[in-house]
Amino acid sequence: MRILLLGATGRTGKLVLEKAIENDFEVNCLVRNPEKISAIKNLNVFKGDVRNESDLLNAMEGCDYIINVLNVSRTSDFPWSKLRTPPTLLSDTMQLLVKTGKKKNIKKVIVCSAWGVAETREDIPFWFRWLIDFSNIGIAYKNHEKQEEILKNSDLDYTIVRPVGLINSDKTQSVKETFNNSPKPTLIISRKALAEYMIESITNQELTRKTVTVSKK
Repeated sequence: MRILLLGATGRTGKLVLEKAIENDFEVNCLVRNPEKISAIKNLNVFKGDVRNESDLLNAMEGCDYIINVLNVSRTSDFPWSKLRTPPTLLSDTMQLLVKTGKKKNIKKVIVCSAWGVAETREDIPFWFRWLIDFSNIGIAYKNHEKQEEILKNSDLDYTIVRPVGLINSDKTQSVKETFNNSPKPTLIISRKALAEYMIESITNQELTRKTVTVSKK
């Protein structure tokens, strides 16, 4: 099976790529800077823009699944730092994925969103809601919600994964799944555990057309 991975050079995307190769998937990556990815077996790297339909179709050739870990990123983790990507990167990309996915017979799209998007906004701590409302963090959250709407209203099968606060840790973590705020999630999850979960979601039919919050068990 072959995956198209979007966001492969990001902090989470690098781990998703690693886990995909470990699990014997063939992977296509569409990136702006191919030199950021080392050449390895079963990996094809395409240079291009995820918002360019021709580039996307080219990278999607032969793929069965899409994993999208793109984000509206900032120049630093400081909440008020300037955006490094367009504010509508996620929704623009998802519009194209929906349009091209059917043409290429994509079986499922697995997308990384965020806890606090849409109906989960009231579940997050009050101080984080304040940051979403009054800093540049909110731009990403608004666009995550938009891309979710686009995907849910499409004919494509999908799994939307909403991680809680992401941390960098090599320790093995079990994942708690939360649907409709039950059970209540914990506040953190490692990027490594998230990456493993997204790979497992590819063939987990119980997660098809589902939205799940994931946290450390």
